Amino acid sequence: MSDTRSGFVTFVGRPNVGKSTLTNALVGEKVAITSDKPQTTRRAIRGIVNRPGGQLVVVDTPGIHRPRTLLGQRLNDLVEQVLGDVDVIAFCVPATEKVGPGDRRIADSLSGYPRAKKVALVTKTDAASREQITERLIEVDALREDWAAVIPLSAVTRDQLDVLSDELLSLMPEGPALYPDDVVTDESLEDRIAEIIREAALDGVRDELPHSIAVTIEDVAPREGTDLTDVFANIVVERDSQKAIIIGHKGSRLAGVGARARKGIEPLVGSRVYLSLHVRVAKEWQRDPKQLGRLGF
Repeated sequence: MSDTRSGFVTFVGRPNVGKSTLTNALVGEKVAITSDKPQTTRRAIRGIVNRPGGQLVVVDTPGIHRPRTLLGQRLNDLVEQVLGDVDVIAFCVPATEKVGPGDRRIADSLSGYPRAKKVALVTKTDAASREQITERLIEVDALREDWAAVIPLSAVTRDQLDVLSDELLSLMPEGPALYPDDVVTDESLEDRIAEIIREAALDGVRDELPHSIAVTIEDVAPREGTDLTDVFANIVVERDSQKAIIIGHKGSRLAGVGARARKGIEPLVGSRVYLSLHVRVAKEWQRDPKQLGRLGF
């Protein structure tokens, strides 16, 4: 009988509790974009963690929130769908903030997924005092009676990440690996490039803009006779005023977005990159079912 285990885990919690950072730290390379803006993750990204005892497939979901737009509703539906399918749900609370009503609501909602085992994680311990961590562990422990484990950790310093991986694997069903061991994500190259561009575009923008940004990829192709890869992409926003913000004075902001994105794309495609970015306006796309479909939601 094989003693390897494999299965699916997802991290849930309020937006911005460090779920994507934790996913990237476990996988060991960047598969989910991170930003200090909440609601950065928009699709269920799978990151794959290979351990001597088996394989963990991490499904990174959007943060659970009260939706204000059709996009928000579709993101919540996606979370619901993922939670119904995984083996373990890991609920995250940052060590630096007291447990609040939003955390309680999410912890309570986990009862709706009886199939999954539940684990509680106190994240961002590198930024908290020992007292804060202890206080948080006590608060979190009290939220449910069925936690299989409660683990404090830091994705930034990698403190306790091995403990987390081992604990998660022990809760998985027995069985062979689900993906080849050289694969870190099942996201397509285009999707990963689009996310890197979106992350670069989110950097430093004002609060109302992040949700309005989407990225579509027109083409990714090696340029003949050179070591260059051409990437043609569109940054889609909802209003002309937002287009002006993204482009910046005489194109300065867009140039910065391009430079940041290129740094992330080049290691991914394994060559130098020529990146052509166009900013397009799709009026109120977050509320329009046709446009959402076109943009991949």
